[in-house]
Amino acid sequence: MTQQPWKIVLGDLDRKMGIEVVEESAERVVATMPVNGNTQSFGSLHGGASLVLGEALGSWAAVIHASTLDKTAVGLDVSATHHRGARAGIVTGTATAIQLGKTVTCHEVVMTDETGARLCTVRITNLIVKLR
Repeated sequence: MTQQPWKIVLGDLDRKMGIEVVEESAERVVATMPVNGNTQSFGSLHGGASLVLGEALGSWAAVIHASTLDKTAVGLDVSATHHRGARAGIVTGTATAIQLGKTVTCHEVVMTDETGARLCTVRITNLIVKLR
């Protein structure tokens, strides 16, 4: 029996980071986040902020998929490669499904700056589990 897909609800950290959802589906989630307020001591976008955005997008997409199976998703693995820094502007993250299975999902999340330059690539794997 197919269920209605879960709709993204921002958590406290998402709101603190300034994340705004632009598009949502199991196959693709897009959101933005300001650099301002998410920098490290040297004024560049914090690598952890990129991971927060990447994990949020990949997890949301996995939960959307799992919800149609009357299940949910929990994180198994997340990794990131930082390609370049950003000091201002808006970061856009796009999570794209690599695998949407019955037990595991995998998404690639690409973060870009306002010029389209790639800042970071995140890969996240989630386990599909029964709802409690």
